[in-house]
Amino acid sequence: MQPAPAGSVAIVTLGCARNEVDSEELAGTLTAGGWQLAPSEAADVVVVNTCGFIDSAKKDSIDTVLAAADTGKKVVAVGCLAERYGEQLAAALTEADAVLGFDSYSSIDDRLADVLAGRPVVPHVPTDRRTLLPISPAHRPAAAAEVAVPGHRWGPRAPRVRLDDSPVGYLKLASGCDRRCTFCAIPSFRGAFVSRPAAEIVAEAQWLAEHGVRELVLVSENSTSYGKDLGDLRALEALLPELAGISGIDWVRVSYLQPAELRPSLLRVIAGTPGVLPYFDLSFQHAAPGVLRRMKRFGSTESFLGLLDEARALAPAAGARSNVIVGFPGETEDDVAELERFLTLARLDVVGVFGYSDEEGTEAERFDGKLAADVIAARVARISALADELMSQRAEDRLGETVEVLIESAADGELTGRAAHQAPETDGSVRLTGALAGLRPGVLVRAVVTGTDGADLIADVVAGSAR
Repeated sequence: MQPAPAGSVAIVTLGCARNEVDSEELAGTLTAGGWQLAPSEAADVVVVNTCGFIDSAKKDSIDTVLAAADTGKKVVAVGCLAERYGEQLAAALTEADAVLGFDSYSSIDDRLADVLAGRPVVPHVPTDRRTLLPISPAHRPAAAAEVAVPGHRWGPRAPRVRLDDSPVGYLKLASGCDRRCTFCAIPSFRGAFVSRPAAEIVAEAQWLAEHGVRELVLVSENSTSYGKDLGDLRALEALLPELAGISGIDWVRVSYLQPAELRPSLLRVIAGTPGVLPYFDLSFQHAAPGVLRRMKRFGSTESFLGLLDEARALAPAAGARSNVIVGFPGETEDDVAELERFLTLARLDVVGVFGYSDEEGTEAERFDGKLAADVIAARVARISALADELMSQRAEDRLGETVEVLIESAADGELTGRAAHQAPETDGSVRLTGALAGLRPGVLVRAVVTGTDGADLIADVVAGSAR
């Protein structure tokens, strides 16, 4: 029996791909509770799935809530910013009709009913989510059933509704993080690392394939830790071939790899398993050993270059990308020069550059050696300019290469997609030319790279290669 109609709701998702999965779970719970999904302009309630990662993301989240409130709609804030600040956010952002944490996700349909009826909703009270699960990783999978862990509710009810018809589907491996990087607050509001059982992941992947997904993008806070709380550090190595073998799935992409945890055996599986893309999203963050130690991370230019060499020896066309933080407390000119040396030698396809800013509750917030804002801004501009130049050069290295492209959009007579070395939304695109008749989004084609535009490629379709 279908539930009685409860109202209409729009879900606006900000931040990372992990939030995309959470939003689709929220949509599943809401539709099961009788809510109808609608565009923002037609909805009774707008749910904003916020991001709380860095200052710019926080501002974007708040601005999105305010913009929705300006339309006269009921507005509910969920997601990382709401989880992290809860009642403090509710007090400061009175335009929001409710501020809900992860504990409310399973009853989101009831909470929105309260909002629509004008009943008061008590705002979320934040807590350090690292304290909600046992310290011992071995006990976490069982304990996770007692704690709200977004993205971990797959089951017979299939509590997920796709919010678009993209051929790409995000799939959570795990939630939370056990690392203690001194600049990062994510573990405090996302909690300790909890892997999802492999059977659950496979079942959800099969469901995504049945709903038109051809590329699975595996996401978590740290994918190289998958399985450690299940008693199997090689669990991802076994899972990847199984996912790649699902009917309808052509590409499997792993995101968020920690260089210090990328074992040679896992590297070989990613580089050499048919259907698993040779793509390495490596969280380097810096290359100067002194800065890395203060970040509570490990590595150096030489060790990072060695890792990239290993990957490229197995898969010469492998994609590699990373993010770096500049202006970390105590960073010297020599440290910046070392980062420049590393980036120049690394030949990464994509580099994201971020300026350091204090995050509440982190160890780095209390560090001395803070750099002035104008110094950080100048270093960001300097490293960004270098990164742009290097990304363009790396794209030019691919001239003449034959790439497989997943077509994602068709507009104004142009078809655009991504090659295997390009993750969705972050790593550039491929504009297709040549034999385009009959091609559409969701189709895979082979194409020869004929030009570049920054990190983007221009490629001529190989006739008859569509599948």
